[in-house]
Amino acid sequence: MSRTLTVGLDGSPESLAAAEWAAREALLWPAALRAVYAGDQQPSAYRPFAGEAVPSPGEDRAGRMLREVRAALTHRHPGLDLTTARLDGRPAAALLEAAREADLLVLGSRGLGRAAGHLLGSVASAVLDRAERPVVLVRADGTSDEQPAQDHAGAVDGDVVLGLELHDHADDALLAFAFEAAARRAAALRIVHGWRLPAYPDVLSAGTDEREVLDALLRPWREKYPTVGVTGEAVVGGAGPHLVDASRNAALVVVGRRNRRTSTVGSPIGPVTQEVVRHAVAPVAVVPHD
Repeated sequence: MSRTLTVGLDGSPESLAAAEWAAREALLWPAALRAVYAGDQQPSAYRPFAGEAVPSPGEDRAGRMLREVRAALTHRHPGLDLTTARLDGRPAAALLEAAREADLLVLGSRGLGRAAGHLLGSVASAVLDRAERPVVLVRADGTSDEQPAQDHAGAVDGDVVLGLELHDHADDALLAFAFEAAARRAAALRIVHGWRLPAYPDVLSAGTDEREVLDALLRPWREKYPTVGVTGEAVVGGAGPHLVDASRNAALVVVGRRNRRTSTVGSPIGPVTQEVVRHAVAPVAVVPHD
C-alpha cells in the first residue's frame, strides 16, 4: 500500500524548512510527498530560493513558489516522488482535509505562541487540535525562543525522544509512531515519562513500580522492534521542560494529543505537549491517540 506525506507551504522560511524535512522523511519511509498551498491569498511572506529573482507584485507567487519548491527538492533529493497542489477554502479546513488523505502532515512553526504567516498561530493551533493524522512541526533554523540557531530542519541524526504518561493509558498509536521513527533512522528511542509521588511516598518502592510499569508496557514493542535501543527516564512532575531540553540533540520529539470526540470547549492538547510545541528545538510530531 502506497503512503503519502503532505507538507503545507505558505512561503515563510518555516514552511520551506518543513518542505526540506518532509522530503528527507519521505525518502526514509519511503513515501510520496505532496506539497500544498492552502488559501486564496498570495503568500505575502514568500522569499524565493537563493539565486531566484524576486516575484513581481502582480505575479502568481503561490504558483511560482510551488514550482520552485518542486524543482529545488527534486534536484537535492533524486528519486523523490513529489507532486504539488493548490487547495481551495480556508487554510485550516483545507489542511485538515489534506491531512485525512495523508499518513503525515508537516508544517513550519516558530512555536504556537507567535503568529507569523498562514500556517502559524491560529491555523496551526486549529490543525493540531483536530487533525486525524500525526502532524510534525518544523522550525526554520532549529531554534526555540531562547536557544541559539542549530540546523535541525533536515537533520536525521540523534535519538527519537518520546514523551509518555505511563498511567494515562498510553495508546498504541503513539508508541508505534515513535518506534517506527526510531527504526527507520536506525536511532535509539529515549522515553521521558513523568510520575507523581504519592502523599506518603516510599521513594524506593515508587521508583521500582514505575520501572516495572514501563518495562511491561514496552515488552511487546521491544520484541517487535529488536534493533531499536530503548532507554527510559523518569521525572517527577511534568515532563515538558525535560523534553524541551532533550530536543536540543534529538532527531525528532514525539508527543501525544487526545482525539477530540465531542465539540467540547478547549484544546485537547495537554500542557506537556503545549510546552514542547512552543519551545522544542528539534521537529516535533504530535500524534493523536485514544
